[in-house]
Amino acid sequence: MIYFIATFVVFLLVIVAMSVGYIFQKKAVSGSCGGLGSIGIDKECDCPDPCDNRKKKMAKEAAREKMLNENRII
Repeated sequence: MIYFIATFVVFLLVIVAMSVGYIFQKKAVSGSCGGLGSIGIDKECDCPDPCDNRKKKMAKEAAREKMLNENRII
């Protein structure tokens, strides 16, 4: 019975550590192989217009790219 309790506690600690990391980083959980992006699919749905969240993300990425290009040292 002690092995069961010890194993349960270890698994519980791992789950708690993963949840704390997820809460603080505020990033979606993703696989290590890249998912749909690795085969050239930008979005999961086939709707013609991106949603508001996707538009915000795309604008943020474009602004970051512009800033990086403007502040390039070389």
